[in-house]
Amino acid sequence: VQLQASGGGLVQAGGSLRLSCAASGVVFKLDDMGWYRQGPGKERELVASITTGGVTDYAGSVKGRFTISRDNAKRTVFLQMNNLKPEDTAVYYCNAETYPDPWQRRDVWGQGTLVTVSS
Repeated sequence: VQLQASGGGLVQAGGSLRLSCAASGVVFKLDDMGWYRQGPGKERELVASITTGGVTDYAGSVKGRFTISRDNAKRTVFLQMNNLKPEDTAVYYCNAETYPDPWQRRDVWGQGTLVTVSS
């Protein structure tokens, strides 16, 4: 399975962006999905995650501003980002826990999409 992310761009502080990440290819099961980000000179960090049942988790720095959601039928995960801050500037990566077969798990990463927030 492959993940294709889209929706990044340049936005002013206080603005909004919506990221999408669609899974393609054959897989036995698509499990938890999430968004990570890596800012300049920083390590990659978890931004938000969502289970197949819709249970969500967020990094403290984005709680109340970002919303993760998914469409299981379309195998797509979204990240709605509101009230963006310059410190949100990063490359955003989507991630999915996949099961190519019932016995093995494989983490898959998207190619990354750049979000730049200007002050």
